[in-house]
Amino acid sequence: MLSSLITSETRIKTAQKFFLNSSTRAHLRGLESEFGESSNAIRIELNRFEDAGLLNSLWRGNKKIFQANSKHPLYEDIHNIILKETGIDRVIQKVIHRLGNLICVYLTGDFARGKDSQVIELILVGKDIDREYLARKIVQSEEIVGRKVSYVVLESPKLKVIY
Repeated sequence: MLSSLITSETRIKTAQKFFLNSSTRAHLRGLESEFGESSNAIRIELNRFEDAGLLNSLWRGNKKIFQANSKHPLYEDIHNIILKETGIDRVIQKVIHRLGNLICVYLTGDFARGKDSQVIELILVGKDIDREYLARKIVQSEEIVGRKVSYVVLESPKLKVIY
């Protein structure tokens, strides 16, 4: 979907890297090996994002480290677009309905590190989780988003559900 709006694959990869998880930090050479793209193409995109105020940077030794500017007025909008593009929002919405006393959901794996992946990895924490219902909803979610969903349920009778 994004590729029909944004023609630069490097720009899409950069947006996914930094706007999926606001705590993701990266430097040029690390992105070069991760993306498999030329350092010049990545540098251009990093500079565009930084000039627009969407990325912050700091120097650590001789490396310039980049991170999303979560205070930018467009941060939440871009973050939501990236979530919708990856399908994570639909997986969570589909799964949590009538699940039980779900306390929180953690996104882990490649997506949590800002990397695109064919697998969405989740940790669900709650009490009295209906595992059969969860398994059915995960299968439905996988069909909707076209990605595999891997999950772990952490459940304890001692967990206190707070509303």
